[in-house]
Amino acid sequence: MMKTFDILAKKIAEITGSAPIFMVAVLMILTWLVSGFLFDFSDSWQLIINSVTSIITFLMVFLIQHTQNRDSLSLHIKIDELIRVHRHAHNSLINLDKLSDTQIKELEEKFKDISIQVNKEETLVEYLNVVSHTE
Repeated sequence: MMKTFDILAKKIAEITGSAPIFMVAVLMILTWLVSGFLFDFSDSWQLIINSVTSIITFLMVFLIQHTQNRDSLSLHIKIDELIRVHRHAHNSLINLDKLSDTQIKELEEKFKDISIQVNKEETLVEYLNVVSHTE
């Protein structure tokens, strides 16, 4: 079930994010707008566009969230690999996404303090290398 959803979500995201589909949506809106003259801009005429756009928006929210989650996870994996192979990087930073918001905020403050302590001649990488050897 999940694999089917993944495949379907990816395909729908590719299709709906394309220029031709955007043009189709614009044409649909223009057609609806012009048809207002035929239907005397009635409540039913307005209800049609409200219902259609609400349904599409509702479904697209889940699709966008799924795509965002997948992209975010793949980006985390790539960054984790870069941290793992770089000799100056702190491997403890690999699982930042698993920390609580409070822990991330504390880590942010720690790195702000480190960046303030680094003088102009010394690069942050050199400083972090020295700090990691003294800890």
